[in-house]
Amino acid sequence: MKTKVLMAAVLSGLVLVAGAAQADGPRDRPDFATLDLNGDGALSLDEMQAQGEARFAAADANGDGALSAQELIAAAGQRAEDRAAKMIERLDANEDGVLQMDEMPRQGGDRAERMFERVDADGDGVLSQDEFETAQERRGGRGGHGGKGGRDRG
Repeated sequence: MKTKVLMAAVLSGLVLVAGAAQADGPRDRPDFATLDLNGDGALSLDEMQAQGEARFAAADANGDGALSAQELIAAAGQRAEDRAAKMIERLDANEDGVLQMDEMPRQGGDRAERMFERVDADGDGVLSQDEFETAQERRGGRGGHGGKGGRDRG
């Protein structure tokens, strides 16, 4: 029984740390040196759990040991601001502090063009209502979600 409780605690701690590390995406994961709090060149479970606890404490604005919806939204908003700033820094080719359409990465690359060409049956460069409806029928009314239709993620 003690072994099961210990394993559950270890797994819970690892899940907490993994979730916290992934929350900001791969670019914002803490490096080894950051996690190695005592600088001994090794990571203990306590050090890994401390990272998750530090993220929780940073989000807990009022220090009550619980995260309200407002605190979670504020933490997410800060991460969004940080990501937006990094995105602008990375993609802003003309360095004007904003992103124009030509600086944005093309989503799907040439895939959208190939799909359009397949649907444009008569090759006239535009889609008629018939071509559009035929394409929808071929897709089986799947929408744009691989057969899953629109999903409510809220």
